[in-house]
Amino acid sequence: MLRGCPRSRALRHLPESGRSSASLHCALRPVAPSPSAVRPCVRAAAALRRGRPGTEGSSSLPAPAALVVAVAVVVVVVSAVAWAMANYIHVPPGSPEVPKLDVTVQDQEEQRCRDGALSLLRHLRPHWDPREVTLQLFTDGITNKLIACYVGDTMEDVVLVRIYGNKTELLVDRDEEVKSFRVLQAHGCAPQLYCTFNNGLCYEFIQGEALDPQHVCNPAIFRLIARQLAKIHAIHAHNGWIPKSNLWLKMGKYFSLIPTGFADEDINKRFLSDIPSPQLLQEEMTWMKEILSNLGSPVVLCHNDLLCKNIIYNEKQGDVQFIDYEYSGYNYLAYDIGNHFNEFAGVSDVDYSLYPDRELQGQWLRSYLEAYKEYKGFGSEVTEKEVETLFIQVNQFALASHFFWGLWALIQAKYSTIEFDFLGYAIVRFNQYFKMKPEVTALKMPE
Repeated sequence: MLRGCPRSRALRHLPESGRSSASLHCALRPVAPSPSAVRPCVRAAAALRRGRPGTEGSSSLPAPAALVVAVAVVVVVVSAVAWAMANYIHVPPGSPEVPKLDVTVQDQEEQRCRDGALSLLRHLRPHWDPREVTLQLFTDGITNKLIACYVGDTMEDVVLVRIYGNKTELLVDRDEEVKSFRVLQAHGCAPQLYCTFNNGLCYEFIQGEALDPQHVCNPAIFRLIARQLAKIHAIHAHNGWIPKSNLWLKMGKYFSLIPTGFADEDINKRFLSDIPSPQLLQEEMTWMKEILSNLGSPVVLCHNDLLCKNIIYNEKQGDVQFIDYEYSGYNYLAYDIGNHFNEFAGVSDVDYSLYPDRELQGQWLRSYLEAYKEYKGFGSEVTEKEVETLFIQVNQFALASHFFWGLWALIQAKYSTIEFDFLGYAIVRFNQYFKMKPEVTALKMPE
Protein backbone atom coordinates (compact mmCIF):
# COMPACT_ATOMS: atom_id res chain seq x y z
CA MET A 1 0.00 0.00 0.00
CA LEU A 2 1.04 3.59 0.11
CA ARG A 3 3.06 4.89 2.90
CA GLY A 4 2.62 8.09 4.77
CA CYS A 5 5.72 8.86 6.80
CA PRO A 6 9.13 9.89 5.52
CA ARG A 7 10.29 6.40 4.91
CA SER A 8 6.78 5.39 3.94
CA ARG A 9 3.75 6.76 2.17
CA ALA A 10 0.09 6.43 2.76
CA LEU A 11 -3.13 6.73 0.91
CA ARG A 12 -5.32 7.14 3.91
CA HIS A 13 -5.78 3.44 4.61
CA LEU A 14 -3.24 2.61 1.90
CA PRO A 15 0.08 1.32 3.13
CA GLU A 16 3.18 3.10 2.08
CA SER A 17 6.61 2.10 1.06
CA GLY A 18 9.35 2.01 3.67
CA ARG A 19 12.55 3.90 3.14
CA SER A 20 11.68 3.10 -0.39
CA SER A 21 8.95 5.72 -0.72
CA ALA A 22 11.61 8.21 -1.37
CA SER A 23 14.53 6.47 0.10
CA LEU A 24 17.23 4.20 -1.18
CA HIS A 25 16.43 0.53 -0.86
CA CYS A 26 19.38 -1.58 -1.61
CA ALA A 27 20.21 -5.02 -2.75
CA LEU A 28 23.77 -4.65 -3.99
CA ARG A 29 24.37 -8.32 -4.39
CA PRO A 30 26.41 -9.67 -7.29
CA VAL A 31 24.81 -11.41 -10.21
CA ALA A 32 25.78 -15.02 -9.97
CA PRO A 33 27.99 -16.05 -12.90
CA SER A 34 27.45 -19.32 -14.61
CA PRO A 35 29.97 -22.03 -13.77
CA SER A 36 30.86 -21.85 -17.46
CA ALA A 37 32.52 -18.55 -16.60
CA VAL A 38 35.32 -20.59 -15.12
CA ARG A 39 36.31 -22.06 -18.49
CA PRO A 40 37.76 -18.90 -20.06
CA CYS A 41 39.87 -18.37 -16.95
CA VAL A 42 41.14 -21.91 -17.16
CA ARG A 43 42.05 -21.32 -20.79
CA ALA A 44 43.73 -18.04 -19.86
CA ALA A 45 45.73 -19.78 -17.19
CA ALA A 46 46.72 -22.44 -19.70
CA ALA A 47 47.89 -19.69 -22.03
CA LEU A 48 50.42 -18.70 -19.40
CA ARG A 49 51.83 -22.18 -19.75
CA ARG A 50 52.08 -21.89 -23.57
CA GLY A 51 53.15 -18.27 -23.80
CA ARG A 52 51.44 -15.12 -25.05
CA PRO A 53 49.43 -15.25 -28.28
CA GLY A 54 51.78 -14.97 -31.24
CA THR A 55 54.70 -16.39 -29.29
CA GLU A 56 53.80 -20.06 -29.54
CA GLY A 57 56.76 -22.24 -28.87
CA SER A 58 58.16 -19.85 -26.28
CA SER A 59 57.27 -19.98 -22.61
CA SER A 60 56.73 -16.85 -20.57
CA LEU A 61 56.79 -18.85 -17.31
CA PRO A 62 58.54 -22.06 -16.32
CA ALA A 63 56.17 -25.02 -16.25
CA PRO A 64 55.91 -25.30 -12.43
CA ALA A 65 55.29 -21.57 -12.04
CA ALA A 66 52.69 -21.54 -14.82
CA LEU A 67 50.91 -24.45 -13.18
CA VAL A 68 50.80 -22.63 -9.84
CA VAL A 69 49.37 -19.51 -11.52
CA ALA A 70 46.80 -21.59 -13.40
CA VAL A 71 45.66 -23.31 -10.21
CA ALA A 72 45.49 -19.99 -8.37
CA VAL A 73 43.36 -18.44 -11.11
CA VAL A 74 40.96 -21.36 -11.10
CA VAL A 75 40.67 -21.34 -7.30
CA VAL A 76 39.93 -17.62 -7.21
CA VAL A 77 37.34 -17.82 -9.97
CA VAL A 78 35.62 -20.91 -8.54
CA SER A 79 35.54 -19.27 -5.12
CA ALA A 80 34.00 -16.14 -6.62
CA VAL A 81 31.37 -18.21 -8.41
CA ALA A 82 30.56 -20.14 -5.23
CA TRP A 83 30.30 -16.95 -3.19
CA ALA A 84 28.06 -15.29 -5.76
CA MET A 85 25.82 -18.35 -5.99
CA ALA A 86 25.49 -18.37 -2.22
CA ASN A 87 23.97 -14.89 -2.46
CA TYR A 88 21.94 -15.62 -5.56
CA ILE A 89 18.16 -15.54 -5.18
CA HIS A 90 16.65 -18.43 -7.12
CA VAL A 91 13.24 -17.69 -8.63
CA PRO A 92 11.06 -20.85 -8.55
CA PRO A 93 10.43 -22.57 -11.91
CA GLY A 94 7.11 -21.61 -13.42
CA SER A 95 7.03 -18.14 -11.87
CA PRO A 96 5.49 -15.73 -14.38
CA GLU A 97 7.89 -13.39 -16.13
CA VAL A 98 7.57 -9.71 -15.31
CA PRO A 99 7.09 -7.46 -18.37
CA LYS A 100 9.59 -4.63 -18.84
CA LEU A 101 7.92 -1.59 -20.41
CA ASP A 102 9.94 1.05 -22.23
CA VAL A 103 8.29 3.92 -20.37
CA THR A 104 9.85 6.66 -18.26
CA VAL A 105 7.63 8.42 -15.73
CA GLN A 106 8.71 11.99 -14.99
CA ASP A 107 7.91 13.01 -11.44
CA GLN A 108 8.92 16.67 -11.46
CA GLU A 109 5.82 18.01 -13.22
CA GLU A 110 2.28 16.84 -12.48
CA GLN A 111 1.13 16.62 -16.11
CA ARG A 112 4.22 14.74 -17.29
CA CYS A 113 3.89 12.41 -14.34
CA ARG A 114 0.27 11.74 -15.26
CA ASP A 115 1.17 11.17 -18.92
CA GLY A 116 3.80 8.60 -17.93
CA ALA A 117 1.46 6.79 -15.57
CA LEU A 118 -1.27 6.65 -18.22
CA SER A 119 1.24 5.15 -20.67
CA LEU A 120 1.76 2.31 -18.21
CA LEU A 121 -1.95 1.88 -17.64
CA ARG A 122 -2.58 1.51 -21.36
CA HIS A 123 -0.65 -1.77 -21.05
CA LEU A 124 -1.81 -2.83 -17.60
CA ARG A 125 -5.46 -1.69 -17.66
CA PRO A 126 -6.35 -1.18 -21.36
CA HIS A 127 -10.08 -1.13 -20.53
CA TRP A 128 -9.74 1.93 -18.29
CA ASP A 129 -10.84 5.25 -19.76
CA PRO A 130 -7.85 7.61 -19.27
CA ARG A 131 -10.25 10.50 -18.61
CA GLU A 132 -11.68 8.66 -15.60
CA VAL A 133 -8.41 7.64 -14.03
CA THR A 134 -7.60 9.23 -10.68
CA LEU A 135 -3.94 9.58 -9.77
CA GLN A 136 -2.92 10.26 -6.20
CA LEU A 137 0.71 11.24 -5.85
CA PHE A 138 2.57 10.85 -2.57
CA THR A 139 5.75 12.82 -2.05
CA ASP A 140 6.33 12.26 1.67
CA GLY A 141 8.38 9.11 1.24
CA ILE A 142 12.13 9.50 1.62
CA THR A 143 13.44 7.23 -1.12
CA ASN A 144 10.99 6.83 -3.96
CA LYS A 145 7.68 8.33 -5.01
CA LEU A 146 4.42 6.45 -5.21
CA ILE A 147 1.31 7.02 -7.29
CA ALA A 148 -2.00 5.25 -6.73
CA CYS A 149 -3.99 4.86 -9.95
CA TYR A 150 -7.65 3.88 -9.90
CA VAL A 151 -11.07 4.43 -11.49
CA GLY A 152 -14.18 5.32 -9.51
CA ASP A 153 -14.56 5.80 -5.78
CA THR A 154 -14.52 2.25 -4.45
CA MET A 155 -10.81 1.62 -5.12
CA GLU A 156 -11.46 -2.04 -5.76
CA ASP A 157 -8.64 -2.15 -8.31
CA VAL A 158 -5.65 0.09 -7.60
CA VAL A 159 -2.36 0.02 -9.52
CA LEU A 160 0.58 1.37 -7.56
CA VAL A 161 3.29 3.06 -9.61
CA ARG A 162 6.59 3.46 -7.77
CA ILE A 163 9.13 5.88 -9.24
CA TYR A 164 12.71 5.32 -8.14
CA GLY A 165 14.36 8.16 -6.24
CA ASN A 166 17.34 10.16 -7.44
CA LYS A 167 20.61 8.17 -7.45
CA THR A 168 19.02 5.18 -5.74
CA GLU A 169 20.77 2.99 -8.29
CA LEU A 170 23.93 3.60 -6.27
CA LEU A 171 22.48 1.53 -3.45
CA VAL A 172 19.82 -0.71 -4.94
CA ASP A 173 20.26 -3.65 -7.27
CA ARG A 174 16.93 -3.45 -9.05
CA ASP A 175 17.26 -6.85 -10.70
CA GLU A 176 17.68 -8.48 -7.29
CA GLU A 177 14.73 -6.51 -5.96
CA VAL A 178 12.54 -7.96 -8.72
CA LYS A 179 13.82 -11.47 -7.99
CA SER A 180 12.98 -11.08 -4.30
CA PHE A 181 9.56 -9.73 -5.22
CA ARG A 182 8.89 -12.75 -7.47
CA VAL A 183 10.11 -15.27 -4.89
CA LEU A 184 7.96 -13.77 -2.14
CA GLN A 185 4.99 -13.57 -4.50
CA ALA A 186 5.39 -17.26 -5.37
CA HIS A 187 5.15 -18.09 -1.65
CA GLY A 188 2.12 -15.89 -1.02
CA CYS A 189 4.14 -13.24 0.83
CA ALA A 190 3.95 -10.33 -1.64
CA PRO A 191 1.41 -8.62 -3.90
CA GLN A 192 1.43 -9.21 -7.65
CA LEU A 193 4.19 -7.42 -9.54
CA TYR A 194 2.60 -6.14 -12.76
CA CYS A 195 5.65 -4.78 -14.57
CA THR A 196 8.87 -2.84 -14.36
CA PHE A 197 9.59 0.27 -16.41
CA ASN A 198 12.66 2.41 -17.05
CA ASN A 199 12.63 4.14 -13.69
CA GLY A 200 10.27 2.14 -11.52
CA LEU A 201 7.79 -0.69 -11.15
CA CYS A 202 4.04 -1.28 -10.82
CA TYR A 203 2.40 -3.64 -8.38
CA GLU A 204 -0.87 -4.65 -6.78
CA PHE A 205 -2.47 -2.63 -4.03
CA ILE A 206 -2.99 -4.53 -0.78
CA GLN A 207 -6.14 -3.77 1.17
CA GLY A 208 -5.45 -2.76 4.75
CA GLU A 209 -3.80 -0.16 6.92
CA ALA A 210 -0.14 0.83 7.02
CA LEU A 211 0.88 0.55 10.66
CA ASP A 212 2.29 3.12 13.08
CA PRO A 213 4.52 2.58 16.14
CA GLN A 214 1.52 2.31 18.47
CA HIS A 215 0.21 -0.65 16.47
CA VAL A 216 3.33 -2.84 16.45
CA CYS A 217 3.34 -3.21 20.24
CA ASN A 218 -0.21 -4.58 20.25
CA PRO A 219 0.11 -8.32 21.06
CA ALA A 220 -2.68 -9.28 18.66
CA ILE A 221 -0.83 -7.54 15.82
CA PHE A 222 2.80 -8.25 16.69
CA ARG A 223 2.11 -11.98 16.85
CA LEU A 224 0.86 -11.77 13.25
CA ILE A 225 4.00 -9.82 12.29
CA ALA A 226 6.27 -12.37 13.98
CA ARG A 227 4.53 -15.23 12.20
CA GLN A 228 4.69 -13.56 8.78
CA LEU A 229 8.39 -12.79 9.18
CA ALA A 230 9.03 -16.40 10.21
CA LYS A 231 7.26 -17.53 7.04
CA ILE A 232 9.61 -15.45 4.89
CA HIS A 233 12.67 -16.61 6.81
CA ALA A 234 11.67 -20.23 6.18
CA ILE A 235 11.58 -19.80 2.37
CA HIS A 236 14.19 -21.77 0.41
CA ALA A 237 15.38 -19.60 -2.46
CA HIS A 238 19.02 -20.63 -2.77
CA ASN A 239 18.74 -23.65 -5.07
CA GLY A 240 20.82 -25.93 -2.86
CA TRP A 241 23.67 -23.51 -2.09
CA ILE A 242 24.41 -22.62 1.51
CA PRO A 243 23.38 -18.95 1.66
CA LYS A 244 25.73 -16.26 2.91
CA SER A 245 24.93 -12.78 4.17
CA ASN A 246 25.75 -9.72 2.09
CA LEU A 247 25.51 -7.39 5.08
CA TRP A 248 29.18 -6.54 5.41
CA LEU A 249 29.68 -6.15 1.67
CA LYS A 250 26.75 -3.73 1.44
CA MET A 251 27.87 -1.85 4.53
CA GLY A 252 31.34 -1.50 3.03
CA LYS A 253 29.83 -0.27 -0.21
CA TYR A 254 27.79 2.34 1.66
CA PHE A 255 30.87 3.44 3.59
CA SER A 256 32.72 4.02 0.30
CA LEU A 257 29.88 6.31 -0.87
CA ILE A 258 29.46 8.56 2.17
CA PRO A 259 30.27 12.23 1.55
CA THR A 260 33.42 13.88 2.89
CA GLY A 261 31.73 17.26 3.18
CA PHE A 262 28.89 19.52 2.03
CA ALA A 263 28.93 22.77 0.08
CA ASP A 264 26.56 24.47 2.51
CA GLU A 265 28.69 25.86 5.35
CA ASP A 266 26.15 25.26 8.14
CA ILE A 267 25.37 21.72 6.98
CA ASN A 268 29.08 20.96 6.66
CA LYS A 269 29.77 22.27 10.16
CA ARG A 270 27.03 20.04 11.54
CA PHE A 271 28.37 17.10 9.55
CA LEU A 272 31.93 17.52 10.82
CA SER A 273 30.91 18.03 14.44
CA ASP A 274 28.15 15.42 14.85
CA ILE A 275 29.11 12.52 12.55
CA PRO A 276 31.87 10.13 13.70
CA SER A 277 35.11 10.29 11.74
CA PRO A 278 35.65 7.86 8.85
CA GLN A 279 38.40 6.18 10.85
CA LEU A 280 36.06 5.51 13.78
CA LEU A 281 33.31 4.27 11.46
CA GLN A 282 35.77 1.89 9.82
CA GLU A 283 36.88 0.57 13.21
CA GLU A 284 33.29 -0.03 14.27
CA MET A 285 32.49 -1.91 11.06
CA THR A 286 35.50 -4.16 11.60
CA TRP A 287 34.43 -4.81 15.19
CA MET A 288 30.84 -5.60 14.21
CA LYS A 289 31.86 -8.03 11.49
CA GLU A 290 34.15 -9.90 13.87
CA ILE A 291 31.68 -10.10 16.76
CA LEU A 292 28.27 -10.35 15.11
CA SER A 293 29.29 -12.85 12.44
CA ASN A 294 30.14 -15.31 15.20
CA LEU A 295 26.87 -15.12 17.13
CA GLY A 296 25.51 -18.17 15.33
CA SER A 297 22.50 -16.48 13.74
CA PRO A 298 21.30 -18.39 10.63
CA VAL A 299 21.45 -16.70 7.23
CA VAL A 300 17.95 -16.63 5.70
CA LEU A 301 15.93 -14.69 3.16
CA CYS A 302 15.22 -11.38 4.91
CA HIS A 303 13.08 -8.31 4.31
CA ASN A 304 15.76 -6.03 5.81
CA ASP A 305 13.53 -2.94 6.01
CA LEU A 306 10.56 -3.85 8.18
CA LEU A 307 9.59 -0.41 9.39
CA CYS A 308 6.03 0.13 10.57
CA LYS A 309 4.73 1.59 7.31
CA ASN A 310 5.97 -1.47 5.41
CA ILE A 311 3.48 -3.60 7.33
CA ILE A 312 -0.11 -3.71 6.06
CA TYR A 313 -2.69 -4.89 8.56
CA ASN A 314 -6.06 -6.15 7.35
CA GLU A 315 -8.24 -6.23 10.44
CA LYS A 316 -11.16 -7.84 8.61
CA GLN A 317 -9.05 -10.78 7.43
CA GLY A 318 -6.93 -10.83 10.56
CA ASP A 319 -3.57 -10.89 8.77
CA VAL A 320 -0.57 -8.76 7.85
CA GLN A 321 1.45 -8.43 4.67
CA PHE A 322 4.80 -6.74 4.10
CA ILE A 323 5.66 -4.38 1.27
CA ASP A 324 8.84 -2.83 -0.21
CA TYR A 325 11.53 -5.36 -0.99
CA GLU A 326 14.34 -3.07 -2.17
CA TYR A 327 16.66 -4.22 0.58
CA SER A 328 15.54 -7.83 0.77
CA GLY A 329 18.06 -10.63 0.36
CA TYR A 330 20.10 -13.11 2.34
CA ASN A 331 21.06 -11.84 5.76
CA TYR A 332 21.31 -12.88 9.37
CA LEU A 333 17.94 -13.81 10.82
CA ALA A 334 18.64 -11.78 13.97
CA TYR A 335 19.41 -8.66 11.93
CA ASP A 336 15.97 -8.66 10.35
CA ILE A 337 14.26 -8.83 13.75
CA GLY A 338 16.63 -6.33 15.39
CA ASN A 339 16.05 -3.92 12.53
CA HIS A 340 12.29 -4.25 13.01
CA PHE A 341 12.60 -3.58 16.75
CA ASN A 342 14.58 -0.41 16.00
CA GLU A 343 11.72 0.74 13.80
CA PHE A 344 9.35 0.80 16.78
CA ALA A 345 10.85 4.27 17.30
CA GLY A 346 9.45 5.66 14.05
CA VAL A 347 11.17 7.58 11.27
CA SER A 348 10.18 11.24 11.10
CA ASP A 349 10.00 11.81 14.86
CA VAL A 350 12.32 9.15 16.20
CA ASP A 351 11.70 8.16 19.83
CA TYR A 352 13.84 5.31 21.13
CA SER A 353 11.87 5.14 24.35
CA LEU A 354 9.47 3.12 22.17
CA TYR A 355 12.09 0.40 21.61
CA PRO A 356 10.42 -2.81 22.86
CA ASP A 357 11.29 -3.77 26.42
CA ARG A 358 12.49 -7.21 27.44
CA GLU A 359 9.03 -8.52 28.29
CA LEU A 360 7.53 -7.53 24.95
CA GLN A 361 10.56 -8.86 23.08
CA GLY A 362 10.26 -12.15 24.94
CA GLN A 363 6.64 -12.59 23.84
CA TRP A 364 7.45 -11.51 20.27
CA LEU A 365 10.44 -13.83 19.96
CA ARG A 366 8.58 -16.81 21.38
CA SER A 367 5.78 -16.30 18.85
CA TYR A 368 8.37 -16.01 16.11
CA LEU A 369 10.26 -19.16 17.11
CA GLU A 370 7.07 -21.20 17.38
CA ALA A 371 6.08 -20.18 13.85
CA TYR A 372 9.59 -20.58 12.42
CA LYS A 373 9.94 -24.09 13.79
CA GLU A 374 6.50 -24.96 12.48
CA TYR A 375 7.31 -23.70 8.98
CA LYS A 376 10.63 -25.59 9.04
CA GLY A 377 8.94 -28.80 10.18
CA PHE A 378 10.62 -28.90 13.58
CA GLY A 379 7.45 -28.89 15.69
CA SER A 380 6.59 -25.79 17.68
CA GLU A 381 8.04 -26.36 21.16
CA VAL A 382 10.31 -23.49 22.21
CA THR A 383 12.59 -23.45 25.24
CA GLU A 384 13.54 -20.49 27.42
CA LYS A 385 17.15 -20.95 26.35
CA GLU A 386 16.18 -20.56 22.68
CA VAL A 387 14.27 -17.37 23.44
CA GLU A 388 17.16 -15.97 25.50
CA THR A 389 19.71 -16.81 22.81
CA LEU A 390 17.66 -15.12 20.10
CA PHE A 391 17.08 -12.11 22.39
CA ILE A 392 20.83 -11.57 22.69
CA GLN A 393 21.47 -12.10 18.97
CA VAL A 394 18.68 -9.71 18.00
CA ASN A 395 19.74 -6.89 20.31
CA GLN A 396 23.37 -7.11 19.25
CA PHE A 397 22.46 -7.17 15.56
CA ALA A 398 20.27 -4.12 16.20
CA LEU A 399 23.60 -2.27 16.38
CA ALA A 400 24.33 -3.20 12.77
CA SER A 401 20.90 -1.89 11.77
CA HIS A 402 21.60 1.53 13.32
CA PHE A 403 24.96 1.67 11.60
CA PHE A 404 23.61 0.56 8.21
CA TRP A 405 20.86 3.18 8.09
CA GLY A 406 23.22 5.82 9.44
CA LEU A 407 25.50 5.31 6.43
CA TRP A 408 22.45 5.17 4.17
CA ALA A 409 21.18 8.50 5.48
CA LEU A 410 24.54 10.20 4.87
CA ILE A 411 24.41 9.16 1.21
CA GLN A 412 20.81 10.35 0.99
CA ALA A 413 21.85 13.69 2.50
CA LYS A 414 24.17 14.17 -0.47
CA TYR A 415 21.99 12.94 -3.34
CA SER A 416 18.30 12.88 -2.44
CA THR A 417 15.91 15.55 -3.73
CA ILE A 418 13.31 14.64 -1.08
CA GLU A 419 12.52 17.17 1.64
CA PHE A 420 13.80 15.35 4.70
CA ASP A 421 16.58 15.95 7.23
CA PHE A 422 18.74 12.99 6.25
CA LEU A 423 21.80 14.33 8.04
CA GLY A 424 19.80 14.67 11.25
CA TYR A 425 18.52 11.13 10.79
CA ALA A 426 22.10 9.85 10.37
CA ILE A 427 23.14 11.61 13.56
CA VAL A 428 20.25 10.03 15.47
CA ARG A 429 21.11 6.52 14.24
CA PHE A 430 24.83 6.76 15.01
CA ASN A 431 24.12 8.28 18.44
CA GLN A 432 21.80 5.40 19.26
CA TYR A 433 24.41 2.90 18.06
CA PHE A 434 27.01 4.18 20.49
CA LYS A 435 24.46 4.56 23.30
CA MET A 436 23.18 1.00 22.86
CA LYS A 437 26.54 -0.70 22.32
CA PRO A 438 27.75 -1.07 25.96
CA GLU A 439 24.40 -2.41 27.15
CA VAL A 440 23.87 -5.05 24.48
CA THR A 441 27.49 -6.21 24.32
CA ALA A 442 27.31 -6.92 28.06
CA LEU A 443 24.65 -9.56 27.40
CA LYS A 444 25.98 -13.10 27.81
CA MET A 445 24.77 -16.19 26.00
CA PRO A 446 23.03 -18.76 28.24
CA GLU A 447 25.04 -21.81 29.21
